Amino acid sequence: MLHIVNGDSVAEKLRQGIVKGDILVWREVYPHGPVFLDPAALDNRSVRSLYLEHTMGIPRSEYIQGSETQEKVLADFHKYEEIVFWFEHDLFDQTMLCYLLHWFSGQPLLKTKLSLLCIGEYPGIELFRGLGQLSREQMETLSGTWKSIGAEELELGRAFWQAYAAQNPQLLQQLLSQDTSVLPFAHEAFQFHLSRFPSTHNGLGIVEQTTLAMIQAGINTPYELFEHVGNKLNALGMGDLQYWHILREMSQDPYPLIQGLQVFPAYNDSSVSFRDCEVALTDFGKSVLDGKEDWVAKKGIDEWYGGVHLQGYFPRWRWNSDEQTILDIGTEV
Repeated sequence: MLHIVNGDSVAEKLRQGIVKGDILVWREVYPHGPVFLDPAALDNRSVRSLYLEHTMGIPRSEYIQGSETQEKVLADFHKYEEIVFWFEHDLFDQTMLCYLLHWFSGQPLLKTKLSLLCIGEYPGIELFRGLGQLSREQMETLSGTWKSIGAEELELGRAFWQAYAAQNPQLLQQLLSQDTSVLPFAHEAFQFHLSRFPSTHNGLGIVEQTTLAMIQAGINTPYELFEHVGNKLNALGMGDLQYWHILREMSQDPYPLIQGLQVFPAYNDSSVSFRDCEVALTDFGKSVLDGKEDWVAKKGIDEWYGGVHLQGYFPRWRWNSDEQTILDIGTEV
């Protein structure tokens, strides 16, 4: 058997005798940076590795080597009788799941069986953030409860990945209007993805909007913000490096929304502490939060949302939070 999991903490617990077989930690952050239908294509990998190095500090060589290593395991999947995916409800995991379903949908499975364990809650845990919260004993209760993946799951996973990697977010919105219950957590996760786009109200995505509201409510240190914003938007499954990038963008000239942050932790190095920094709204940030200013129209944007690259002061795609829909507002300038 091969067990594909979303993180090292889950892998370590599974290795403590919970399951038999090999374990592969799938190392990707698909909610961050450029995403392509075929991530393994040389040009696509180059673009993504450069972006991740620039925004998260992940060394290009480390990212490329890691990607190639895990792809080699996938390419040799026929050696396994069964492959089990261990994933959660959030966007971080659902994008992984859909990429893998997309990939396997194009392979002759022959005698290899695919199975899925995917949960969004666990008894006794009030706010379920992920499998990493569970003890070894709790993880053990999940072993063997996975369900077979059939043609419907493979087809829907492929459709989600194609829509997520597309340059037109309305393809994903159209997919969300259909019955996607065969992957029960995908709808909420990808709906949250669309809410990350700049809003028609003030140019903020849901993460920036929630962050400003939390600061206004009195939460004013980076780690507290990461905890509270992460809890409120737990369907995103947002990691700390993702969030530090967003905070950095929010604090940079011109037109910063927040002030008080100068130095951020480096990749794999938390020795630079900004734990005690106090974050405050700028006057401009207050105006944006009140809907009196539009951040993107003032500052411009250069961000990726799945396969969509938004640039300029008048990006084509905006999120209407009242109608919960993506709007096409014209050509980017």
